[in-house]
Amino acid sequence: MAEKKKGLFSWYFGTNLLVRILVGLVLGAIVGIALGFFPDATKAFANWAKPFGDLFVRLLKMIVVPVIFLSLVAGSASIAPSRLGKVGVKILGYYLLTSALAVVLGLVSGQLFRPGAGLGIVADAAAVAKPANALPLKDVLLNIVPTNPVESLVKGDVLPIIFFALCFGIGLAVLKDSKQKKLAESAEWLYRIFEAMAETMYKVVGGVMQYAPFGVFALIAIVFAQQGPKAIGPLLVVVLATFLAMIVHFVVVYGGFLSTSRFSLFKFIARAREAMITAFVTRSSNGTLPVTLRNTEENMGVPRAISSFTLPLGATINMDGTAIYLGVCAMFIGYATGNPLSINQQLTVIITATLASIGTAGVPGAGAIMLLMVLESVGLKVVEGSANAAAYAMILGIDALLDMGRTCLNVTGDMVGTTIITRTEKELDESKWAKEAK
Repeated sequence: MAEKKKGLFSWYFGTNLLVRILVGLVLGAIVGIALGFFPDATKAFANWAKPFGDLFVRLLKMIVVPVIFLSLVAGSASIAPSRLGKVGVKILGYYLLTSALAVVLGLVSGQLFRPGAGLGIVADAAAVAKPANALPLKDVLLNIVPTNPVESLVKGDVLPIIFFALCFGIGLAVLKDSKQKKLAESAEWLYRIFEAMAETMYKVVGGVMQYAPFGVFALIAIVFAQQGPKAIGPLLVVVLATFLAMIVHFVVVYGGFLSTSRFSLFKFIARAREAMITAFVTRSSNGTLPVTLRNTEENMGVPRAISSFTLPLGATINMDGTAIYLGVCAMFIGYATGNPLSINQQLTVIITATLASIGTAGVPGAGAIMLLMVLESVGLKVVEGSANAAAYAMILGIDALLDMGRTCLNVTGDMVGTTIITRTEKELDESKWAKEAK
């Protein structure tokens, strides 16, 4: 049997992307710290490495608006109005409430730990990021509704794009459910186009991320050359603040919901651990979905009629772990660049993250794209050469580690909500909770 011919770059694409990004982060830090001892060489290296980092930032910005619009339309249009009975309303309310609480918790954790405070990341003289102007809350809420959706798409105004995409998606969902066959068929055809376009953009995102190790190396090396070893501490604080907030959310929020519905948190963990571990390792809500479905049905007594609706929906719109990550990381970038978020900006983060979660893809790395749109919404624009871009690159270097925790929490939240809603509908197989978990 002939041996399969390997491509020129098979050695690169054949290795794990997580490993490659971490290698880029570590090498960038080492090179940057080493350059710190040679001030004359630092400037020459920065001039050489800057285009590679700027290219990565531009690639990320290229995909933000298409990903937001297409994924939100496809995500909201996938929820058939005919299925939004009592179960649908309850699970949607639960998902949106816990996501909003998660963002608040992330912001509170960021306030307590103040990650990045005093780091003082500087930008190139030609790309100094202006501090964001804090709008009154009433203006923030009013500006969510666009007067010209096309203009919002062109300008990249995140909240108006989200609002219009949700309206369009819901309208498409209603049309798909129309009793007029011709209209329903046309809507289904249009939905499939948006779904295909969204999936295409996810492939583009995957392609862009293949360049991430080089972009991270260039951006991190420049940061460490300017900041020295003191940049390591704030990144460790980000990890600590994020995981601590996730643990609190799990114990207090999920534990509180479970306790109110007369479930034991420890019994739940015993029945959900397989899906939780799978989510942590794979970093994909969608990839974990078969395990999640089996766990809730076999271990928790949830009928497939409910879980087949609530769990795929949760994998699409319930992003509690991602919401915490967004809160902490937005605070980090604000502190690190000397532009700490005001109260109004933090409220904007809550609104943006909660609404944007409806269309986020349940795939590895999707949270990093959401972070980019959240930063745009509060005026911390990630422009090549800016301090915001450098701080964002630092987060991207540790994103895979944070992604493990946030995906695990996302999937856990789906199972908690599904189990609770099933008991309120009196359709839970209580015998599954009377015996020991396998």
